[in-house]
Amino acid sequence: MFLSLMSEVIKGLVFLALHVTGAGAFPRALSSKEEAELVKKCENGDTYAKNKLIEHNLRLVAHIVKKYYCGQVPQDDLISIGTIGLIKAVSSFRSDKGIRLATYASRCIENEILMCFRSLKKSANDVFISDPIDTDREGNALTLIDVISDNEDFVETIDTKIKLESLRKFIKELPVREQKILALRYGLYGYNEKTQHEVAKMLSISRSYVSRLEKKALSSLYEKFTRQ
Repeated sequence: MFLSLMSEVIKGLVFLALHVTGAGAFPRALSSKEEAELVKKCENGDTYAKNKLIEHNLRLVAHIVKKYYCGQVPQDDLISIGTIGLIKAVSSFRSDKGIRLATYASRCIENEILMCFRSLKKSANDVFISDPIDTDREGNALTLIDVISDNEDFVETIDTKIKLESLRKFIKELPVREQKILALRYGLYGYNEKTQHEVAKMLSISRSYVSRLEKKALSSLYEKFTRQ
């Protein structure tokens, strides 16, 4: 759905799609000199430098996820959460902190993951709005959603609709093949969501080529959102 695709783009999780390439190799680690140059550019608002710092530190996310993975939260979700921590780290890091980016990022990634676990613990005894709480005169189950008032956040709803319209416009600006791949991968325009293998078979191209085009399309959408 468009909401699913928008979430990928808005949160910056486009970079998550880059965390494994081909046979499972991560983008190489940056040298101290390369990292220092990119950090300086990032501090001056260079989006490309920021993206490179995130991409080349994704192996750090995977390493920390392995440390905390216990089956309570799906591994893919933990990687997404950890990637958000990495993005926050790169966005807020300053070279005058006196520590390496990896050290600072590790703390941010761990904090994001631990916040997730704390949130799960707090909500363990929560009552969901779909839980039955009583029955009506006919014996039908009543849920919380049946009896509470409508507290919809209209500002958030309008903001989401605006972003969705922007996303639809940006997708139409992509090359036709990239549009097709996104439509198939994310279930847009009435399609069912499909794996990269399924898309490759439908389009008679390799899975790796589908992956490259998908990453390129997501990167383009992310850039368009950051510039608007």
